[in-house]
Amino acid sequence: MNATSILDRFLEPVTQILPQETARQIIDLHIDPQLQARLDVLAEKANQGTLSAEEHEEYAEYVEGLDLIAIFKMKARAALRRQMS
Repeated sequence: MNATSILDRFLEPVTQILPQETARQIIDLHIDPQLQARLDVLAEKANQGTLSAEEHEEYAEYVEGLDLIAIFKMKARAALRRQMS
């Protein structure tokens, strides 16, 4: 089991208690334009295989953060579905 699926399971109880407004705010989260621009540069370099060791570490941290946000968004959507049914 990878770290993402472990975190997903660990956060499952959140769907039971997450208020609707908070869930909507989580779903609406977006990274700021400056961060997105840097991520785009790093992603392009990664696709070209030209990341330095430092850039690789930075890019990995961004990807990890985006994975975490994606899990929170998934949990927020599940919370809204449960509350609306």
